[in-house]
Amino acid sequence: MVTAPPDPAETDPMVSETRRRSRRRERWLREGDMSVGRRLAQIGVLGWIFVLPTLGGLFFGRWLDARLGSGIFWSAPFLLLGLCLGGWTAWKWMNSQ
Repeated sequence: MVTAPPDPAETDPMVSETRRRSRRRERWLREGDMSVGRRLAQIGVLGWIFVLPTLGGLFFGRWLDARLGSGIFWSAPFLLLGLCLGGWTAWKWMNSQ
């Protein structure tokens, strides 16, 4: 049995993005803008999503330095790792909304 190739309109990223924006606009017309409280809550969640991995990386690096007696050798790399993880998580969360 031979299957037909997929329709180019279904696999085109421009078409899917246009459809996504159209659905988003229709939802906005139906529901309206978010309340101030909801926007503040989103900003707070976004801040915690960014800050917690950064602080976690810093604390883990300091703990590892204390255990190994290496000064501050591991603090900076784990701080940067936590910062990158927090930024990536925040970016994913913002794009999922």
